[in-house]
Amino acid sequence: MPKTELSGLTILVTRPAHQAAPLCRLIEAAGGEPLRLPALVIHDNGDDPALRQRLAHLSDYQIAIFVSPNAVTFGLDAIRRSGGLLDSLLLATVGKGSANALCQQSGRRPDLVPRESYDSEALLQLEPLQHVSGKRILIIRGSGGRELLAETLRQRGARVDYAEVYRRAPPPPPADTQWLKRTDIITLTSGEALGNLVTLTPQALRDTLYEKPLVVVSERAAQRARQLGFRREVLVTPLAGDAAIVATLIEWAQRPVIELEKSHE
Repeated sequence: MPKTELSGLTILVTRPAHQAAPLCRLIEAAGGEPLRLPALVIHDNGDDPALRQRLAHLSDYQIAIFVSPNAVTFGLDAIRRSGGLLDSLLLATVGKGSANALCQQSGRRPDLVPRESYDSEALLQLEPLQHVSGKRILIIRGSGGRELLAETLRQRGARVDYAEVYRRAPPPPPADTQWLKRTDIITLTSGEALGNLVTLTPQALRDTLYEKPLVVVSERAAQRARQLGFRREVLVTPLAGDAAIVATLIEWAQRPVIELEKSHE
């Protein structure tokens, strides 16, 4: 029999359009209705001359760090155009999703990936990144973002450069606001998407938005949501992947009604 853990629920999926399908399929498999509203648009930076010049000298680096699945996808495309990955290059990913993407798209498993907590802090705790004095490290990411990785590795004596292989942008406003009326719970996978979602919502409907429960993938995003004014449950997944998001949705859906009402008081 088909699973029905999320039966009767409409879940807003805010992943970029090219990344939304796997999460939507898992929601449907659990009996829910995914509603797509991309809160980020991803643009390829592959034509940037400075990026091409940097990747043309990939052999100058000993370690390459991919910070996200998008960094893997757009980074590998740009690297292939510049000659391809080098066997001598030590590869690291911040999260499990990035590790899986790297394996699927390049045939190589990362040499370094955290085993439990999937964030920059956990990656920096790995032994090979404790001793990087004199090494050249390339961080492959989108334009902007956290500086913790680069700052810490530089403090440890490494020379660190960025290859910013994509850029994020807010999407155009949706044609109507029916998505807000239909949504029972919202999934968000970045703080930037969270801010964009608020911007996409007309000012007169922000209070309605703030009454929606959220599923986010980091405590930083949860704190940001509360700062913005979200008043219902803000659930943090144990991991950042689609399966963990759906498991958190199911856990929320199966809570007793009285508990849900109490959390809303």
